[in-house]
Amino acid sequence: MRLPNRVALITGAASGIGRASAILFAKEGAKVVVADIDETGGRQTVDLIAREGGSAVFVKADVTKAGDVERMIKASVDQFGKLDILFNNAGVGTAFTPLEQVDEALWDRVMAINVKSIFLGCKYAAPVMKAQGGGVIINTASISGVRPRPGLTVYAASKGAVIVFTKAIAIEFAPYKIRVNCINPVVTDTAFITKTIEASQIDAAKKGMLSTIPLGRLGEPEDMAFAALYLASDEAGLVTGVSLDVDGGRAI
Repeated sequence: MRLPNRVALITGAASGIGRASAILFAKEGAKVVVADIDETGGRQTVDLIAREGGSAVFVKADVTKAGDVERMIKASVDQFGKLDILFNNAGVGTAFTPLEQVDEALWDRVMAINVKSIFLGCKYAAPVMKAQGGGVIINTASISGVRPRPGLTVYAASKGAVIVFTKAIAIEFAPYKIRVNCINPVVTDTAFITKTIEASQIDAAKKGMLSTIPLGRLGEPEDMAFAALYLASDEAGLVTGVSLDVDGGRAI
């Protein structure tokens, strides 16, 4: 096992990359705190882990609210006695929208879910990890934060912010033995797609996306989960401040 006796808190774990990571981390020995605003999906993730003999609990949290984030960090410690790994994975996408059609409400929503939530997670996890002598933080950014697409200005800006924020806190937290990294997924075949693209346009959109990925396929949640597992494990003990592209070569 690669995460024996670790305690991992994963946000956005009711589905997609978060769920795949929660299941994988549990298989690798971690006790998992499944955090999400979607209570039904979150409890389903816990059930899936339990069926395979793993240990997990659900905490309902709106990661854009400081009180909720502080509470989910506290719940991790109260339930399992510590917090070794924080995976700030919750996020939201946008439909293709020309910049002049982006309203203030959309900008604020995307920045709150994709950026503010990570700031809050790190802010409240830091004292716990410092007190226990170290920890690991992983943030979900995106390859769009490295190579933006037209019409995704807000999303790309939010993920670019995550990448730079990750590097900044990696430097700040290094003296406390807290490693901080992010992963940059290529478009991943999850509900994320159906929530941002009209059903009638999904096939054409996927074809267009595939044409930009040298390895010729979209990402799967498990691809990102395995990347996060590496960064969470002792195998990455000297890795911090890294922005890891998991993109099938799209950024080349």
